[in-house]
Amino acid sequence: MLGPYRDVLSRPGALAFSAAGVVARLPMSMVGIGIVLMVQALYDSYGLAGSVSAAYVLAQAVCSPQLARLVDLHGQARVMRPAVTVSATALVGLVACALAGAPVWSLYATAVVVGATVGSFGALVRARWSHVLDDPRALHTAYSLESALDELVFVVGPILATTLATAVTPSAGLVVPVLGMVLGGFWFLGQRATQPPPHPREVVTAPDGTPVRRRSVMRSGGMVVLAVVFVAMGAIFGGTDVSTVAFAEESGRPGLAGVILAVFACGSMISGLLYGARHWTTPLWRRFAIGMVALALGASLFVLVDSMAMLAVVMFVAGFAIAPTLINGNGLVQDLVPRERLTEGLTWVGTSLGVGVSVGSWVAGLLIDRQGSHGGYLVVVGAAVLAVVAVLGSLRVLRAGAAERGPGTAERAPGAAERVPGAATVAGSAEPGGDAGAATTRIGDADAEAEGVSALGRDATPGGDARR
Repeated sequence: MLGPYRDVLSRPGALAFSAAGVVARLPMSMVGIGIVLMVQALYDSYGLAGSVSAAYVLAQAVCSPQLARLVDLHGQARVMRPAVTVSATALVGLVACALAGAPVWSLYATAVVVGATVGSFGALVRARWSHVLDDPRALHTAYSLESALDELVFVVGPILATTLATAVTPSAGLVVPVLGMVLGGFWFLGQRATQPPPHPREVVTAPDGTPVRRRSVMRSGGMVVLAVVFVAMGAIFGGTDVSTVAFAEESGRPGLAGVILAVFACGSMISGLLYGARHWTTPLWRRFAIGMVALALGASLFVLVDSMAMLAVVMFVAGFAIAPTLINGNGLVQDLVPRERLTEGLTWVGTSLGVGVSVGSWVAGLLIDRQGSHGGYLVVVGAAVLAVVAVLGSLRVLRAGAAERGPGTAERAPGAAERVPGAATVAGSAEPGGDAGAATTRIGDADAEAEGVSALGRDATPGGDARR
């Protein structure tokens, strides 16, 4: 099983940027819970703690896709180095404000700045894999590896944040995310040899020469479907987290909540590694639908749980459907958006997942207050049903979107039949749903593009920035 992973990690620079990406992704599993623990302890208000954390998540949801668009246009290092600097500084400012007992508005302000500039290193890492690998089987393995590492981050991060905040000091849970941003972020961004080249903005013109406005990737019906499904998936995860904590407290074993959630993530991590070690020939859209149905069935078992031991078993089994479904969902993005905007598309689905986690946690919390932990698990089941209905009702859209960009786009070697950076014009529309007779002219940032090609020493796919 480990052979395919050894192969992809042996590629020049791969182990270094993948390892740096793990460190840089620690904030995604620690900042939200770290804010809640710190603010609640220092201001004695769960309501304030939750709303400050929500402000951070909302800012991230709104701004991460815009940062990703800039990355596609200008390159990872040029955009994310200043963004990481601002985000880390703002997080230090948030801690300082909380320790000083500053006015509440300052907590919201600094949390918003952190969320607006934190970006998505998961998308940046997958972008590099899509750029450096030419074999579709190796790319599938690399994406599976990154999904497993995501789960590892979500196993370690919350436990580490909680331990530091409760055993050391309330603000200690946010120290590691700051270090992760700075050390992991700059370590990753400093590796220029594997960085995909930037792709300057394109002006799309109709046959009569009239400029056509550049369309958002969310104008694709398939991307809308994925966003809805990922919000529902996020609600499953968020509702499960809160409900599991409540169930552990009702069972008189609150200390086991973190362990049970780690079991959930471990099941996903193992399945992701197993899934990535095998090459699949079934169409990607079909695998995504099957995985979503399997995840919904597993999540539905939560309402039958009556002991901590039974909950651990159900969590482990249900977790097996998570990583493969996320891998396939991210793979569909590559079918649905132009390569030169892949980072933006991947960030949209990642952001949708985060929004779902917040919504699921909030709604589940309301029902837990009224009905106990099983009320929260009902929210999980409802989100699972919504996800399945959205997927099964939109299979034609997903299948058509994949067919429009060519069968098995995500399974082909990146760069196949792609235009060479620096080409003056190409025929056809660069956007899904664009004018069929449109012509695309590449303009702007020629220096940045030349710098990217020089650093890589090879032509690259427009969006080689890929995977989440």
